[in-house]
This record gives sequence, C-alpha cells and structure tokens, in this order.
Amino acid sequence: MIWPALLLSLQVTAVATALLFAAGLPLALLLARLRFRGRVLVETLVLLPLVLPPSVVGYYLLIALGRDSPLVQWFGINLLFTWQGAALAAAVVGLPLMVQAARAAIAEVSSTVENAARTLGASELEVLGRVTLPLARRGILAGLLLGAARAISEFGATLMVAGSIPGRTQTMPLAIYDAVQNRQYDLANQMVLIMTALAFLALWLVRQAEYSQGLSPAAWFRSALFRRRYE
Repeated sequence: MIWPALLLSLQVTAVATALLFAAGLPLALLLARLRFRGRVLVETLVLLPLVLPPSVVGYYLLIALGRDSPLVQWFGINLLFTWQGAALAAAVVGLPLMVQAARAAIAEVSSTVENAARTLGASELEVLGRVTLPLARRGILAGLLLGAARAISEFGATLMVAGSIPGRTQTMPLAIYDAVQNRQYDLANQMVLIMTALAFLALWLVRQAEYSQGLSPAAWFRSALFRRRYE
C-alpha cells in the first residue's frame, strides 16, 4: 500500500510542478512588471486557494471539470477520478505559493540593470532571459519548491476531484487517511514518517535556495551581456 501510493504521489507532484512552472511564472511576471486595470482582482483570484477550504477548491474544480464543462464537451477530455485530475488539483492549491515567491523575486530585480541591458541593444526577450530571470532565479526556485511541497501534501481538493482509488488516484495523504480509518496505525505511522521526511526535505531545499550565495546583479549583467559582446 505504501509504495504504490508513494509513487503515485511523486508522479502527481511532478506533473503538478510542471503545471506550476508553466502557469506560475507568466503570472508572476505579469503581476510584478505590469500595471493594469484589474490587477488586484487577478492577484486576489490567484491567492484565493490559500484561504478557501480545500474542499471548496475541489468543488469548484469538480464543476469546472464535470461532464458539462467545455473541456469534456469540446475536447472530450475527462479528468475526473484520474491521477491527472489529482495533479491539476494539486497544482491549483500550490499556485499561490509559486506566484507570490516568484513575483517578489522578480519585483526586486533592479530596473537600472534591465534598462542598461536595453541601452546596449538587448531585446525584451533577451533582457528577460539573460538578466531578469537569472537574477530572480532563487526566488522562482523557492516558489516552485514551496508549490511542489504543497502539491504533494494536498488532500481535500484531490479527494473531491480524483477520489481515493487504490493504485489509481490514492496518493499518500489519502492512503494515510484510509489507514487511520481502518485502524492500521503501524502502516499510517510509516507513511506519516515518509511524508514528514519529504516535507522537511522540501523546506530545507527552499531555505538553501533563499540563502545560497549567488552572483551579484553586476556579475550577472556582465556575464549575460558584456561577455556576449566581447567574445
């Protein structure tokens, strides 16, 4: 019971992390760099899963992914009671952590360095790829790890969307709940220790990402732009 649930949790978390990166980084860039009408509304909607009960988030996803949803009606894709649906639910609840950490890191990048790159002829994509993202990399990585840690521990939304089918959608948190319900306390203790170790590792990696020594903005600027010009 432990290993199938653990492997499924890791699979779900891997897909959820990819979704977090694909959706979270553009949202972080949007909120950090653009000022537009409705910005507060967008940020509030992104953060909403942090304060809503997981069962409420799961209910919204249940409605959004149900048989009457455009995803099913137009594309014939049914994610309910599948591990892919569990991955989507995990990504939704982890998205606020990813966006907030990445947005803060991107906002802290000096506009002076970015403007200097532009005066040297760098395009906006080059500024983004060679200056902004490298300088904000630790915050982005920390947000991604926090989102992944939240995803692997997700329970309520996953249960609503994917159920708890052993070998198919039963992740570790769901397996722990079932073990306790069936009074299999030795099994529950083992799984709890594994989840605690994974959570500890994720948080330790986040702290390492935040406090690790990296290049200064000036060093990144020289390596990203000047080296290209004078090679």
